[in-house]
Amino acid sequence: MEVISVNIGAPERLDGKGFSGETGIFKRPLTGPIEVSELGLHNDAILHTKHHGGPDQAVYLYRQEDYDWWSTELGSTIMPGTFGDNLTLTGLPEANLRVGSRLSFAEIELEVSAPRIPCNILAERMGDARFAKQFIQAERPGLYCRVLRPGSIQTGEAFRLAEPAVDNVSTLDMFRGAYSKLDRSTLERFLNAPIDIRSRSDYETQLAKLKED
Repeated sequence: MEVISVNIGAPERLDGKGFSGETGIFKRPLTGPIEVSELGLHNDAILHTKHHGGPDQAVYLYRQEDYDWWSTELGSTIMPGTFGDNLTLTGLPEANLRVGSRLSFAEIELEVSAPRIPCNILAERMGDARFAKQFIQAERPGLYCRVLRPGSIQTGEAFRLAEPAVDNVSTLDMFRGAYSKLDRSTLERFLNAPIDIRSRSDYETQLAKLKED
């Protein structure tokens, strides 16, 4: 398992029907090591903080194997960083990991907290208003992580994966749950996992409404 690319973005203008404004989704590869703090990669632009960033979504990971799949699906090579990922990795056994899984690199350690939910900015970045729907159907969302141990990281580093001992909620469970009505037992199961704060707030609201009925 290895880091294929380390990517950060600067604010760039994106104008389209679904979104118009500045965005940090255009991530480009770096050479040399970069510092990673509890809030993510140094100098990485995160502009829409209502939905992105923060300690629970500090680093976004995407598998090279999934980019290879997309390249075949779309008929052109999709480069690392295209979907806004900070780290492009190879060797992860699958796109669907349990929340709480830990990835240990030379210095930093990350913990999986959530899947990526596509938005209109991703669709505009891909130049296709239908891409968000295609991304949902593909079920290859990538992984948001919190930073348990800060430090530096660079391309070419090997890393180790440790999944939780308990049969925890998976990122694909959460991804599918974003597009379906969840029952009480499922919401309680999700809330017992080390999920990100945005998802936790949403699940708590849904559970409270169910208890009122």
